[in-house]
Amino acid sequence: MDTKFIQLKGLSKSYGQTLAIDNISIDIMKGKIVGLLGPNGCGKTTLLKLLANLLSNYTGEILIDGHKPGIETKKTISYLPDRNYLTDSWTAIKAVEFFEDFYSDFNSEKALKLISKLDIPLDRKFKSMSKGTKEKLQLILVLSRKAELYLFDEPIAGVDPAARDAIFDLILENYNREATILITTHLVHDVERILDYAIFLNNGQITRYGEVSNLIGNTGKTLEDLFKEDFRK
Repeated sequence: MDTKFIQLKGLSKSYGQTLAIDNISIDIMKGKIVGLLGPNGCGKTTLLKLLANLLSNYTGEILIDGHKPGIETKKTISYLPDRNYLTDSWTAIKAVEFFEDFYSDFNSEKALKLISKLDIPLDRKFKSMSKGTKEKLQLILVLSRKAELYLFDEPIAGVDPAARDAIFDLILENYNREATILITTHLVHDVERILDYAIFLNNGQITRYGEVSNLIGNTGKTLEDLFKEDFRK
């Protein structure tokens, strides 16, 4: 039987007069890979930041494994933001050492093996790495934690199609199998193959939600077809 892991009840979040999240209520089950799909500016990043406890002053309720976002949930969440989060002067080995000191669930041996496997130099400064190498290094660091919830914000944005497949393969092969994954993207075709569930978000509201196999089976359409119907009218 599936267990509720994330529970959102009447969740809203505003920036001044702009309503970014508009009265969302949804349950996300434990151990599932969930796509949070929608156009740019629809509220995807805001929702991930709320779950990661990087934003506050919201209304409604957020529960993650029964806890409100805070110290307890931060211990179990591994978050990949949609922009570079490593210091330009750091090297890969410096980043590994920092994560090892900062996160008790970080597996430095796993990180170093993946860094070696992907031919990422240990002593090259982050600022001198290619965009693809930067993305892979940051993803490795996030995946090397034994988290209960992984939050990936646009992990394939700005990389070529071949690199997108490599990034998803890296995620599938290395995340904690008992964990829940939430991935935001507007590149639906590329992510469809790995998702258990899909949430369509537009103007801060959920327009469609369900198990991917049911969404496809009930309509006879691909997830990308449904996305185009919902967002490109």
